[in-house]
Amino acid sequence: MDIFNPSSTSLDDLVFDYEEEKKVILVVDDNATTLRGIKAILEKKYDVILANSGTKAIAQISRKKPDLILLDYEMPVCDGKQTFEMIRSDEEMADIPVVFVTGVNDKSHIHAVLRLKPAGYMLKPYEPEKLLATVEKVLGGANGTEQ
Repeated sequence: MDIFNPSSTSLDDLVFDYEEEKKVILVVDDNATTLRGIKAILEKKYDVILANSGTKAIAQISRKKPDLILLDYEMPVCDGKQTFEMIRSDEEMADIPVVFVTGVNDKSHIHAVLRLKPAGYMLKPYEPEKLLATVEKVLGGANGTEQ
């Protein structure tokens, strides 16, 4: 192909293989089975990073800022509420949407989570379709692209 001679350029020469970069989702949960399950559901559409504690999540965010965080509310040492508050208090992280994922289904617990104003809230066990739909809704559409 001669870029200086347009008549020698065919349409095939102008087509590029382009794969859209996947959105990054950080999944934070102290349960390894939950981490693997969520990763298996999301990894075809998203780049999924795992952290098994709140402190590891903060360190991971510092290395690679995710587009979305799925955060377990009930974790030992540094729970989801503390992790969420650390994320919101850091200027570099404050704009990352966070969806809480928890197995506790009592009214006071749900109200405590919702008072934090996360981008979303899901109960475990979750249905794979509902998890995908929630992620896509928070990110703005299929694979996070605006529709």
